[in-house]
Amino acid sequence: MPTLFIIASLIGGGLLGFVADYSYQNNKRKSEKEKAKKIIQEAEKEKESLLAKAQQEAEKERKELQNNYDQKQKYIQESETKLRDREVTLDKRSAELDQLRQSIENKSNEIEKIKEAIRDLRQKQEDSLERIARMNKEEAEEKLLQLVEKENKETLVKKHVELDHQSDEEIQMIARSKLATVMCRLSSEITGESVIYTVSIPNEEMKGRLIGKEGRNIQAFEKAIGVDLLIDETPDSVVLSCFDPVRREIARVALEKLIQDGRIHPTKIEESIQKAEEEVNIIINKAGEQAAVAAHVPGLPNEILKVLGRLKFRTSYGQNQLEHSIEVANIAGVLASEIGANAVDARKAALLHDIGKSVSEDVPGPHHHISAQIAKRYGLSEEIIHAILAHHDDIEPKTITAWIVRAADSISGSRPGARRGTYEQYVERLRELESIACNVEGVERAFAIQAGREVRVLVMPDVVDDLGIIKLAKQIAKKIEEEMQYPGQIKVNVIRESRAVEYAK
Repeated sequence: MPTLFIIASLIGGGLLGFVADYSYQNNKRKSEKEKAKKIIQEAEKEKESLLAKAQQEAEKERKELQNNYDQKQKYIQESETKLRDREVTLDKRSAELDQLRQSIENKSNEIEKIKEAIRDLRQKQEDSLERIARMNKEEAEEKLLQLVEKENKETLVKKHVELDHQSDEEIQMIARSKLATVMCRLSSEITGESVIYTVSIPNEEMKGRLIGKEGRNIQAFEKAIGVDLLIDETPDSVVLSCFDPVRREIARVALEKLIQDGRIHPTKIEESIQKAEEEVNIIINKAGEQAAVAAHVPGLPNEILKVLGRLKFRTSYGQNQLEHSIEVANIAGVLASEIGANAVDARKAALLHDIGKSVSEDVPGPHHHISAQIAKRYGLSEEIIHAILAHHDDIEPKTITAWIVRAADSISGSRPGARRGTYEQYVERLRELESIACNVEGVERAFAIQAGREVRVLVMPDVVDDLGIIKLAKQIAKKIEEEMQYPGQIKVNVIRESRAVEYAK
């Protein structure tokens, strides 16, 4: 009996445990289903929210795209309308040009017919005159010229002068149309040529500090940079002297730094010179880049730009060489455009034509030969190299670009105010000009006036007649062109004067 009771109790406890576990698992499954349902509902809500937001953004994007499309469509329609109008205008102009061309051709044909008729008539007249006079054409022309020269000498002289002036005016008119615009808008500053630079100092005590104990500071400065530092009794200033303009500029910057800092000793001097070299190199590089931009010459190698920038500190006859190179490049570009030549090559060759002057102190030879060597070293074209080489008279130009560069260089150097020569060169040129004129037969005296721009020649009236002074003026002008080098042009003014003197007693 107790055993049965125990077994029944065990079976009842197992059933109760199974029911309890089943109820727990059932409640757990219900709770998880509710959580899953809640998560699904939240996901649905988030999906609907994201979908609505995406639809709004899509609608906004669609409206923007539609607006852009409408604007572009409107622009395209306006452009098509303009193009159609231009096509109509061009068709009308083309038709007018065709009519004008046909009219010109017709008139040209008529003119040719008239010329042919005139030639036939002239030939008939010459044949008739030869039969009547029993002289051929050459004999008749010679006799007629002798007769005209003998009987109408004064009229012939006037006519000769008139024809010369007319021919000169026609040539000058063509030249002015090409050069006037260039000449009137280009100019460059005048810079005094000098191998010294004066630096201001705050007081006289600074001179002693610059000299240093037993002169060690000034010796260290001159040895480090190769520039003479001149200290004399001139108040509140010292002088830097050097033929190399770049070294002189480095010395100036270094000296101003030392004066401003106040600590002057050999170590500080070397440090200041090193910093000054870096600053001047930056200035040189920037000057080369700015020159290329100003001359509209892109794509030059950096090494060439560095050499070009050194011209910033170089002058010739008072004209800054970098400004001169930029001016020549701009003139060459305009000239090339006017005559239909290659303006890019002309500008590039003109900008680099004097680049050899920046290294001429270190490299022997004429500066234009050095310039050509630099251009060749950095792979520029043969046409540019030849144009650089031929901008002086020892090399004959063989290309249009070379002639343009030579002409542009002459324009820049010879225009009024561009350059300033030394007094000795000026006097020597005047003497040479007068000597050339006086060595011509029939010349009594000659005077160079207007700073060598004109030579006034007085001839012997009993040796040279009125017709002879025209020939004499041309002869003197030709000799000046062959024997002298000068900027611009020189006017030859020949004067023949007859005087009769009598005394009343």
